[in-house]
Amino acid sequence: MLGFREHLSRRGDWRSPRWARIHKPVRFDCRILPHEVARADAERRATAGRPYTTRDADERGPTPSSKTMSRIATIDIGTNTTLLLIAEVSGGTITVLEDRAEITRLGRGIGGDEGLGQDGIDRTLAVLSGYAVLARVHEAPIFAIGTEALRRAPNAADFLCRAAALLDTPVEVIDGEREAALNFLAAKLSFPEAASHTMMVIDIGGGSTEVIVARRGTVDFCRSLPIGSVRLTERHIHHDPALAHEVEALRAEIVSHLAKTPFPSEKGRPCLVGVAGTVTTLAAMAQNLQSYDPALVHGYRLALPTLERQVDRLAASTQREREAMAGLDPRRADVILSGAVILSEIVRRVGAHISEVLVSDRGIRWGLLYEKAGMG
Repeated sequence: MLGFREHLSRRGDWRSPRWARIHKPVRFDCRILPHEVARADAERRATAGRPYTTRDADERGPTPSSKTMSRIATIDIGTNTTLLLIAEVSGGTITVLEDRAEITRLGRGIGGDEGLGQDGIDRTLAVLSGYAVLARVHEAPIFAIGTEALRRAPNAADFLCRAAALLDTPVEVIDGEREAALNFLAAKLSFPEAASHTMMVIDIGGGSTEVIVARRGTVDFCRSLPIGSVRLTERHIHHDPALAHEVEALRAEIVSHLAKTPFPSEKGRPCLVGVAGTVTTLAAMAQNLQSYDPALVHGYRLALPTLERQVDRLAASTQREREAMAGLDPRRADVILSGAVILSEIVRRVGAHISEVLVSDRGIRWGLLYEKAGMG
């Protein structure tokens, strides 16, 4: 049997275009400043009539207010994925111009309390270079946030400095409560009917899981738990396929954190909204999607028997078998089991009140967009 880290080093066609979030994905090599940035800067110099330099935000003047801002770019730098959303906002109407997601694995190693690895740093900076180009092309101011990996890593400061230079704006490293609040804002505006009752929002990330409980549109409780798909995989899964005792140790750690979380206990049927890549992947797998389609994933209702079958299937499969599964991005195949077990255990913890998970394709980047557009 191959060890988990041997699979990480094995090269494969993980950049398959069928799993790009949009129809024409942009790929960049791992240079800090690809030639696309230089070309965009040249165009900006020609139109602005002055040299373009990287300056602090206060030197460039105040950030445009939401009332004057017609286009907004939001970037979510996560433990596993780096996401971009560029949208035009007009009179409360949002038109998506770009919606991209790249698995950059910035937080690889955080399961062992290590710093950011150079490969993850290079991949993430390369993607940010491309995102900066797209934002300039669309003339959209950038708002970038970082989450668990950047909260924990002892060498985060160096990465943040280089990222700020690429984006020409600082990256805001947010705490767990703000991360939860942005997720809730996105879910509330995506599913207003569900938000009018009791709603739970679960964001399963690579390094942490955010839990939000709200009643009638008001947050009662939110917590950031140190359980994420990348972190738990690195800590517990060392064989392929995973051994039974590894999966049990994985479950035990998840249960120990969930036991301290006050989930709703009232009668009725609270709505459980699942956000981020683990949940959207499980929804795509349930539908046997050959390519990712946000229109089919967002709003999908993932039934609990289907979820449990997926967990059993993933636990019994090898890395190579998971990479070939319909609906599963091969780049996520090494960590999807841990994410699926987190969701499964959350559902078990809630109990008989929940019969399905309402899937949301709109996470932190959308909450940040709503916030900057003054739609919260």
